[in-house]
Amino acid sequence: MNRTSALHAILPALLFLVTHSVIGQYDVNQDPTDWKNPEMIVHNDRPWNIETPVHLLDDAFTPIDKMFVRNNGLMPTDLNAEEWTLTIEGESVPTSKTYTLAELKSKFKHYTYALVLECGGNGRSEMNPPATGNQWSYGAVNCGKWTGVRLRDVLEDVGISDDAVYVGYYGTDKHLSGDPKKVVISRGVPISKAMENETLIAFALNGEDIPIVHGYPLRLVVGGWPASASGKWLSKLVVRDQVHDGPKMEAPSYSVPKHPVAPGTEVPKEDMMIIESMPVKSVITYPKTGAIVKNGQEIKVRGHAWAGDLKVSKVELSTDYGQTWEKVNLMEPINRLSWQDFNGSVVLKEPGYYEIWVRATDENGKSQPMVVPGWNPRGYLNNATHRIAVKVE
Repeated sequence: MNRTSALHAILPALLFLVTHSVIGQYDVNQDPTDWKNPEMIVHNDRPWNIETPVHLLDDAFTPIDKMFVRNNGLMPTDLNAEEWTLTIEGESVPTSKTYTLAELKSKFKHYTYALVLECGGNGRSEMNPPATGNQWSYGAVNCGKWTGVRLRDVLEDVGISDDAVYVGYYGTDKHLSGDPKKVVISRGVPISKAMENETLIAFALNGEDIPIVHGYPLRLVVGGWPASASGKWLSKLVVRDQVHDGPKMEAPSYSVPKHPVAPGTEVPKEDMMIIESMPVKSVITYPKTGAIVKNGQEIKVRGHAWAGDLKVSKVELSTDYGQTWEKVNLMEPINRLSWQDFNGSVVLKEPGYYEIWVRATDENGKSQPMVVPGWNPRGYLNNATHRIAVKVE
């Protein structure tokens, strides 16, 4: 048995142990295998990094069992929703304030938004020379329905100073070293992004309590930006009068070169910038790559497109390696920062091997490139066109 197969075999048992150590509102009798589709790809087990094969993303909104997992440390095991608190403090908070989970739920209006969360390294496996990090293909992305309270409402209730620049998060996950004093990850977003309507302090996902692997019982959710900005197991927020400087905020983490560099270049930290809005992107979720069809058969094609903070304006398909493109039907997003469904069809009239390519264009007129857009040391922001293989008999 190879390493990947072994990880698949032991994953349910390990998650069972983690889940059943939890007390509070979470259902301790829930079968932990419910969340994970058996086709999911395990890249790493310490910490958990699990990818979704693209054809499993065919749902309009991603079910929990098909959501990718990107952890930086070990999941906490001492979770108790009844005793959970969130503290707001920092240089730009005149008087710090602590809320219980129950207080957050009762004091503030609830909102539900479908939000795209995508790992900044999604598509890293196509970088050449290889970039460091998990070798994600195209499946480190999802769009679930998150329910919670708006971060802006909580910050307004706390009262923040005019000099607020950034909001950073802290969770209760454990450092891989086992050192309780080490913070696993503490990233954040500028105050303008924090104050957007869709930035949530969330306690539910797809109508249920957030699963442990996705941040139960409380998570910061920031759609359209790298998913690392959406802190899990949220216990503290700091409102800063400067750019947040927590672990994984400093380059090269979640940063790219300010100017194009040759593949393999070592880039000084001062020449890198923090990733903010994710680039325009799309995936074909049906048919599954490797499909075999009959000569002349109409092939239905569908998938999703998204563009960080922006809307997608059009989606096109090509069956001749990008020489010509045909526009397909594109749906409106259910809300801002949700992905958009598309559908169309192609007919391949000669036997042989074909590829179906998809290209999305955002509302500012920027389209996906047909090749990896630019090498960087950590392999971030690859939004090259997605392609599937089809055989015509």
